[in-house]
Amino acid sequence: MISQLRSAGTLGINAFLIDVETHVDKQLFAFNIVGLPDNAVKESRERIMAAIKNSGLDMPGRKYTVNLAPADVRKEGSAFDLPIALGILSATEQIPASALEKTLVLGELALDGSLRPARGALPIAIEGKRSGMRQIILPLPNAEEAALVAGIDVIAVQSLAQAVSYLAGKEKIPPYSVDREELFKPDESPSFDLSDVKGQENVKRAFEVAAAGGHNLIMVGPPGAGKTMIAKRLPSILPPMTFDEALETTKIHSVAGVLPENTPLITSRQFRSPHHTISDAALVGGGMGVARPGEISLAHHGVLFLDELPEFARNVLEVLRQPLEDNRITISRTKLSLTFPCNFMLVASMNPCPCGNFGNPNAQCNCSPVQIQRYMSKVSGPLLDRIDIHIEVGAVKYQELSSERKGEASTVVRERVVGARGVQEERFKRNPEVFKNADMGSKDIRTFCKLDSAGQDLLKMAMSRLGLSARAYDKILKVSRTIADLAGVETIQPEHLSEAIQYRSLDRQFWSV
Repeated sequence: MISQLRSAGTLGINAFLIDVETHVDKQLFAFNIVGLPDNAVKESRERIMAAIKNSGLDMPGRKYTVNLAPADVRKEGSAFDLPIALGILSATEQIPASALEKTLVLGELALDGSLRPARGALPIAIEGKRSGMRQIILPLPNAEEAALVAGIDVIAVQSLAQAVSYLAGKEKIPPYSVDREELFKPDESPSFDLSDVKGQENVKRAFEVAAAGGHNLIMVGPPGAGKTMIAKRLPSILPPMTFDEALETTKIHSVAGVLPENTPLITSRQFRSPHHTISDAALVGGGMGVARPGEISLAHHGVLFLDELPEFARNVLEVLRQPLEDNRITISRTKLSLTFPCNFMLVASMNPCPCGNFGNPNAQCNCSPVQIQRYMSKVSGPLLDRIDIHIEVGAVKYQELSSERKGEASTVVRERVVGARGVQEERFKRNPEVFKNADMGSKDIRTFCKLDSAGQDLLKMAMSRLGLSARAYDKILKVSRTIADLAGVETIQPEHLSEAIQYRSLDRQFWSV
């Protein structure tokens, strides 16, 4: 007997359908799985046999051959347990073959026949709907995530026995449904608020500009000045996520297997802060077997914070160059290439010298000029060139720390940021590739960042005196466009340009001694 049903796997953040073909022959017992399975799939034989027997079902002593097609794509993970088990039961006529038509199945089996959740339920449900599947059978913990996709029935089961009972027509299981509007409720009360930060008004202003235009930012200042504290509050002033952004972010986390429990939809912008010992594969994606999303993709539509930037390995930092330009990362393997989205805001921080006290009026720096130069050179010029805003963070004075006066709340700053983003959305509505000022290409800069004669003279003087690169020239124009948007004016004024030039402090080599 032969049976056939559909399951699915993931490549990148998208899914692809897999045919699970089962052949049963009247020979001595054997159980073979072919079709390029990995070790987790090969080991499923023992789980499946135990689950079938412990569910009160029959697995006759015959030869079983299971083929996972297409056979030239590697199959990873334990989500094929349930489809293989149902394929065996269909081939041995314990469930009708007609019940598996237009049905997508996934789920990991425990030895007692209960089901454990699988990775990638959301992209698999999306692919199932696109391919014309009628329903998807999966573990109950994955149901909310899959039910976000309208147009395909989600049948949530807790065990192999319940799945068999449903397919045999003995048990009615209504399709799982969720209130998408209820789930998609952006966090209106962020955990960290900008009003908690004492002083540092110039840094707060730089963060507002960065949030308004989606610009990358680096802070340079002594330890204890509040760099990390301010960085953690950046998501609280970013615009709320749209449903499409939430769905795309959730897909990435689902494929990576890091979707929080009881969180079927990610509705808040992510803040990822990896340790400086991270590898390049963990940062941008990769790993053994089929590549997995890295930290830059997990920070998609959110913030990637790299604290103590010079402490990261040089090769780790250099792999950020292409993602910062293209908002996506392509990972190539011998047989395939995968592309992950990574449209994130990079926020980095660093000390001005190894001891951290260079330029601090309240502490003495013991570093030699050679030590300072060696420390600063750990971050390459091309990488700094790709960061739009450089801001110096000074030590906070006692008067500011002891003051009872609170600064602006994140909600107030967010309103201005949302207003500026609205202007940009209207400006770029005819260009689907550009959503904010930081995304502008050369053609957009020429169109929307025109300067009057005074502005051109100011920028010319800055370019010659600071020795700025062509990329820094573009960055200044993009940031000045954002500052003008915050001011609510159409034309970039010299004061907007002047402020943008001030945000290139590393180009001015302020650490020179």
